[in-house]
Amino acid sequence: MEGSKEKIILNIGGVRYETYSSTLRTFPGTKLWSLTEPHAPSIYDYDPTTKEFFFDRSAEIFSYVLNYYRTKHFHCPTDTCRSVLEEELAFWEINETQLSSCCWLKLNNKEVQPEEFNIWDENEQTDDQCLIVQTERRDLSWRTRWQPKIWSIFEKPFSSFSAKCLALVSLLFIIGIVIIFCEETKAQFEFFTANFTSTGYSELSHNDHDHYYHQAAYLLHLELLCVLWFTFEFSVRFCFCPDKKLFFQNPLNVVDFLSLFPVYIELFVAGQIQRMPSLGLWLGFVRVVYLLKLLKISKLIETPLILRVLSYTLKSILREICILLMILAFETLFFGSLFFYGELLGSHPSYTGDLHFADILVCFWWALITLTTVGYGDIIPLTTFGQVTAALAAVFGMLTITIPIPIFLVKFKSYYDIAIFKQKLKRSKKP
Repeated sequence: MEGSKEKIILNIGGVRYETYSSTLRTFPGTKLWSLTEPHAPSIYDYDPTTKEFFFDRSAEIFSYVLNYYRTKHFHCPTDTCRSVLEEELAFWEINETQLSSCCWLKLNNKEVQPEEFNIWDENEQTDDQCLIVQTERRDLSWRTRWQPKIWSIFEKPFSSFSAKCLALVSLLFIIGIVIIFCEETKAQFEFFTANFTSTGYSELSHNDHDHYYHQAAYLLHLELLCVLWFTFEFSVRFCFCPDKKLFFQNPLNVVDFLSLFPVYIELFVAGQIQRMPSLGLWLGFVRVVYLLKLLKISKLIETPLILRVLSYTLKSILREICILLMILAFETLFFGSLFFYGELLGSHPSYTGDLHFADILVCFWWALITLTTVGYGDIIPLTTFGQVTAALAAVFGMLTITIPIPIFLVKFKSYYDIAIFKQKLKRSKKP
């Protein structure tokens, strides 16, 4: 008890401070903590007459430093220069990442709400962290004992050597099925361009028929092999998933589930595809989900910080994006209608056959292409009123798209600075 009530006197730039020795022991390894050591008077400027330590440093900032030892929350004055604060903290051996978020925002002139500063931590929680096994259960069944291990092997590629090997095999199958998908599209395109006429599908020659279906059957068997692996992988992950609801909330898991159907459906309706070639084309269209499986490669690499910040920035301005899309939709309808009636009213009756549109829906397409400054040139204005409408549409389109860009950049810069600060804070807390 006597040690905890022992007081230490500090003279900081002529201002006298008196505090308990136990207060200075709050953060071991710092300069103030070393003042409580028995050999401190021989190391620092100590006056045995007044029994005080003298430091020729800023008294104003030291008052906040001492308060940090008392409350464990570090704040700083708003009118402090950043370089001066960093110099003082380096002298007292305190990491600048200990600065509270509210003061950090003021010090860096960031117009970000403290709530947004704290939300970044919530955004950093990945789906893997959300799917945590409940270890509180006392059930000693084999499933409970093996569930965390199997789940880690199939879901966390860097958790073990087995998980890395499994992730590599899965990646090879994904690349393989994408290659098969590309080969199938090549065969389908050659087949339909060679046998499709203006009146419908023509009768196939015997040689073309055999060649096409022989090649299709060969690719289908290779595709089936890949899908069987995906079925096994998905079934194991689903069975050993700690939370089935959170499992299907992950878009990548939904893609894995949908990618299982095209092959099985084609095997089930194989006889009808020969009579209805268009059915095979529709099944080929559904196979586009195979390309989405390439997104699983993101699990094999650490997502760069800038991409995570970009994703969070887009989520934070989702309301502004919706408003922008509403404005763009209104402009599309407005300028499309003006163009439609302007071309009809301004053109000579003998020129109506030269118009590049048949209804107002085509004009809406023209308006959207003009507003986004793409301008394919498939539809052009022929009248003066139509040309004026096209010019206004192009100008308003550029304004609609370019004005929100600075808002996005300001948001992105703010969140990026917060993310950098959070990373420094995490590194400083690691042992």
